[in-house]
Amino acid sequence: MGIFSRFSDIVNANINAVLEKAEDPEKIIRLMVQEMEDTLVEIRSAAAKCIADRKELGRHIEYLEREQEEWSRRAELAVRREREDLARAALTEKQAISDQVEKMKGELENLDAQLEKFNSDITQLQGKLNDAKTRQRSIVIRHKTATSQLSARKHIHSDRIDEMLFRFENAEQRIDRMESEAEAISMGRGKNLADEIAGLEDDDRVEAELADLKSRVGGAKDESAKESE
Repeated sequence: MGIFSRFSDIVNANINAVLEKAEDPEKIIRLMVQEMEDTLVEIRSAAAKCIADRKELGRHIEYLEREQEEWSRRAELAVRREREDLARAALTEKQAISDQVEKMKGELENLDAQLEKFNSDITQLQGKLNDAKTRQRSIVIRHKTATSQLSARKHIHSDRIDEMLFRFENAEQRIDRMESEAEAISMGRGKNLADEIAGLEDDDRVEAELADLKSRVGGAKDESAKESE
């Protein structure tokens, strides 16, 4: 199973567990980011081990190549000394080392390919992680805004507020009825003593003003008559 396949299985399993618990989306995206970061650490660790193995294998190949040259020198020396048996044995050792070197070079190529794959995986996952972190900030803001809006709308449409407004309207209606009853009680009733006396005082003031007015009008007529004579 590849690293990304394993990563996908882990994330899906954890997200399903979160959804079953009805957790918030912030927790889901935070979990995904954490899984990506953990996987990135795992890939980097595997890549570091692969680099170390490649260096060790390279050093061993260099050692064997030196041994190969040494056995070649020994075979040449044996030929010069006319010791074909030793030369043959030396060449056999050289061939065995050559076969081993070829095998190790094949392993080295495999490590190089693996390192290239690790590099591609790291680059790809790092890009996805950066994108997830950017989206995480956006999701957190959107979630907080949506939560605030939902809370506000729940309060606006709360049954308690509707009940309070209903009671308020009831109180207004009761006050209206009480004022109406008070006005109705006063209707058709005669004036009390204080009202009647106040009425007499008003009548006296009106009569006095009327007498004064008649006096002035009468005086004006007399003056007009004298002038006409």
